[in-house]
Amino acid sequence: MALALYAPGLGYYANTSRKFGSLPGSGSDFVTAPEMSPFFGRALAAQLAEAMERTGTQEIWEFGAGSGALARELLQALGERVRRYTIVELSASLRERQQEALQPWAGRVQWASELPATIEGVVVGNEVLDAMPVKLLSRKGGVWHERGVVLAEDRLAWDDRATELRPPVEPAGPQDYLTEIHPQAQAFIRTLAERLVAGAAFFIDYGFPEAEYYHPQRHMGTLMCHRGHMADPDPLETPGEKDITAHVDFTGIALAAQEAGLPTLGYATQGRFLLNAGIADLLQDATQAERIAAQRLVAEHEMGELFKVIALHRGPFWDALGFRQGDRTHTL
Repeated sequence: MALALYAPGLGYYANTSRKFGSLPGSGSDFVTAPEMSPFFGRALAAQLAEAMERTGTQEIWEFGAGSGALARELLQALGERVRRYTIVELSASLRERQQEALQPWAGRVQWASELPATIEGVVVGNEVLDAMPVKLLSRKGGVWHERGVVLAEDRLAWDDRATELRPPVEPAGPQDYLTEIHPQAQAFIRTLAERLVAGAAFFIDYGFPEAEYYHPQRHMGTLMCHRGHMADPDPLETPGEKDITAHVDFTGIALAAQEAGLPTLGYATQGRFLLNAGIADLLQDATQAERIAAQRLVAEHEMGELFKVIALHRGPFWDALGFRQGDRTHTL
């Protein structure tokens, strides 16, 4: 998965394909919330403004800024409160696209390819954790195997080998079971916790707490590919030409952060978070088309329930705006 996504010049995020866009005809593969509606960023900005005030910071750090759409809305909404906006981006082609989109803020936006020794600011990542490579675990006949990739008759194929690795929760029942574990995402969170000396972090992504992630009925795992706004379950077909993702185990993220000294500030569905952050008020003067697009962000049958927001904080806890109603931290 790491090679297929990030190998220099060959990986999906290392090539020049468009990736982000609202319509298949644009040559894009998928759409994220910031491209779907500018009101996503405008509502999120209210929470980030509060976080900067509470933590006494003046910087935003965005991981994996995609097309730059979210950064654009945040910079417009937050104005002079943001002294510096740093984008951590591994893709050279996406960085070029972001630089073009954010030209009006060229004096305040900078790019980085790795984390600095220390960070003071508010971190945000939209659909970043789901693109971090996972390990596949397969239980067959009660025995756990790690699923890897081999070359068989000049074709890529799966190969299962017995392993000591285990999911954090043993799925109930005797049935064969395929799932993922997330060591890289958890390692990223631990590194972030070590380096965030002041501020908070907000991650938005699709996923579940571990009790739901490793539910007995979720026996085929969550790994999925996206290309041309179509989904398929086969990452071995045309690797490097499509996105590969897995749902986020938010319990694992919260525990990794907590163990590294970065406790959870809140955890809620995206729909509840955006409503708490005032998206309904922002939409009062919107056009009908804008309201329909924004509705997809909060509706339970669209993105509102599947997508979650988790926030981590350095320093004293506060009753954060986005989690004042419907907080689900107790489910982690």
